[in-house]
Amino acid sequence: MEKMFQIITSNAFLSAIFSTIAIILLGYVARKRNIVGPEAGKVLSDVVLAFALPALAFSAFMQNINPETFTTGLTVFVFGFVAYVILIILGESLFFRFKGDQQTTLSVLTTFGSTTFFGIPIINGFLGPLGALYANIFNIAYRVFLYSYGLVRMSGVKFEKKNFKQIFLNPIVLATFVGLLIWVFQKTMPQMTVTVPLYEGSKDMQEITVGILRIDKTLPWLYKPVDYLSKLASPLAWLAIGMTLGNISLGEALKDRVVWLYSGVKLVVVPAIFVVLMLVMKSVVSLDYPAFMAIIIMLATPPATVAVAYAIKYDKEAQLASNASLLGTVLSIVAIVFWIIVGAGLQAFF
Repeated sequence: MEKMFQIITSNAFLSAIFSTIAIILLGYVARKRNIVGPEAGKVLSDVVLAFALPALAFSAFMQNINPETFTTGLTVFVFGFVAYVILIILGESLFFRFKGDQQTTLSVLTTFGSTTFFGIPIINGFLGPLGALYANIFNIAYRVFLYSYGLVRMSGVKFEKKNFKQIFLNPIVLATFVGLLIWVFQKTMPQMTVTVPLYEGSKDMQEITVGILRIDKTLPWLYKPVDYLSKLASPLAWLAIGMTLGNISLGEALKDRVVWLYSGVKLVVVPAIFVVLMLVMKSVVSLDYPAFMAIIIMLATPPATVAVAYAIKYDKEAQLASNASLLGTVLSIVAIVFWIIVGAGLQAFF
């Protein structure tokens, strides 16, 4: 209990939570007071998805590899695919009483959260580069299933080869795979000796040997723009979320009992199931605290924007999906804080 209290009262914890909520509120107020126009949130989202998040995905892998992080990373990669199979089963079974399009939409929105846009910036702010690294590895499976199972389930058509472009040529996916390959093979690629500070901010220098593609060390001038863009991901994403919320009235969503039920399942029940599952897994596979928390935060995110877009495009309970997105986004802020506190209490198990 004392350990948990120390974590939740630490500057790192309070800074991450306060920054998230404060910047989202800033975006909300800016939109409500017409400081920015109705399209500002969408434009900002496009910038984040096209530039800042790919840079964050790539830069997360610019760190040394050791046997522990490699083994944990491999566990997270494999578990990502297992997790999404479990999520699909949960989505289909938890809403079995609903029928037709309503059941389909609730199932898909439960399976796919806004992990890239909403989750990873928070993870980066709270857990730092190691948490972001694990989050991006876990997200590989998310992309594969979102553009395959999610599309097929919502559209009702067969999966076609042309959709592979959406999966594998997405800037974030490309940056993730390039960064992942550099991280995994950095010790087997040609090596280069470079001079770097003894520690960040230090004037004392040391020589180290790194893989030639570790551009954060071998070509720091080339890496610097990527670093700048990666640091923009979190604040810009939070501003965009606030501006988007400022465009919509909560009234409609608050009246819908199904949306409240969905939010409870998505933000409380599903993460709780995975908390238990990962605590059990911990005894047989390599899973450290940053990996555990990164996965839980990603599971406690609101429905994915792409999944909501599917519902609108294919006329699968578009109003329900929109309301779920709105209420889920508001409640997920509270849910993520809750799960971070729960995670702090469970840190002793890791």
